[in-house]
Amino acid sequence: MVECRQHHNVNICTCTYEPCKRKGNCCLCINYHKTRSELPGCLFPREAEKTYDRSIANFVAVHS
Repeated sequence: MVECRQHHNVNICTCTYEPCKRKGNCCLCINYHKTRSELPGCLFPREAEKTYDRSIANFVAVHS
C-alpha cells in the first residue's frame, strides 16, 4: 500500500477552500468530488478554482 503524503501535499495543494478536512489528502479529495460528478480544485486554473464550481462542464468551459 502506498503511504499518503498529506504532510507534503498540503504544502502544494492549490485548493482555496480552507475548512476542507481533505486538503492534502488527494485520494480522499478525488473520491469526494468523484461521487458528486465533480473534479478537484487542483485541476482548475487559479481564478476558476476560486469560484468553487468543480463541475465537469465548468472544467470543459475553462479549458476550451
